[in-house]
Amino acid sequence: MGVNQSWVTEFILVGFQLSAEMEVLLFWIFSLLYIFSLLANGMILGLICLDHKLHTPMYFFLSHLAVIDMSYASNNVPKMLANLMNKKRTISFVPCIMQTFLYFAFAATECLILVVMSYDRYVAICHPLQYTVIMSWRVCTILALTSWSCGFALSLVHAILLLRLPFCGPRDVNHLFCEILSVLKLACADIWVNQVVIFTTCVFVLVGPLCLMLVSYMHIVGAILKIQTKEGRIKALSTCSSHLCVVGLFFGIAMVVYIVPDSNQREEQEKMLSLFHSLFNPMLNPLIYSLRNAQVKGALHRALQRTQSM
Repeated sequence: MGVNQSWVTEFILVGFQLSAEMEVLLFWIFSLLYIFSLLANGMILGLICLDHKLHTPMYFFLSHLAVIDMSYASNNVPKMLANLMNKKRTISFVPCIMQTFLYFAFAATECLILVVMSYDRYVAICHPLQYTVIMSWRVCTILALTSWSCGFALSLVHAILLLRLPFCGPRDVNHLFCEILSVLKLACADIWVNQVVIFTTCVFVLVGPLCLMLVSYMHIVGAILKIQTKEGRIKALSTCSSHLCVVGLFFGIAMVVYIVPDSNQREEQEKMLSLFHSLFNPMLNPLIYSLRNAQVKGALHRALQRTQSM
């Protein structure tokens, strides 16, 4: 690997240290959860595309979230499932870097899409009369494209910095997949500038969007408190509840993994949290938006009625 000054051609994904019987059990459990995640997000995406009542900015961004969740899970879970059934848990250098790149790209894009969704809720509650003008389809398209572009651009910077590091051993990635900080620990030179830049951007991608959403929700809370009736306040707050649940799950876990100081005792806990992030979070997002959203449930009911009438 002359280009990146590396002697390592493959890494070993350590994963969980479990018995063979437990690994087989986890394989089937995770496989079912992964399939359910794809089906649930695919259902949300299909309903939004087919039901004209869901052709609004809020559901336009939700469709992007569904695509991200399916891609996010598909980047990590299939290799993790293969490793549960295979004792040779190796991954070549280039696929490992690609997995790292896509993992961070989808994560960063999801952060930005969640920020855009909070801005959409801010406009809907604080400026309802100007909502259709402010959140025009042109603006929504620009916001979505900007989120995807910035997410992948930030991840590309990480990948380039990672490729510049020399990897001459060890090869054991103490994780379920090629997560960027776990791979970074294997560099055989203490190139602290690259390490600081990578870690800082990881924190920035989390803290920056979180601060923007906090500002949006401060204005939303202020607007809700000005509503005179209790029913009006509850209705306004209910439009944000699903988004708040998704934000809490995504950022809560990510903050623990990337901002809380690292230690050897926490490595197994971080694997579990990353598993939740990669497998359970994409599965829970469509459930949160369907179970807590009357419009999505209505669209599903109409789709089932059309199917029965055929």
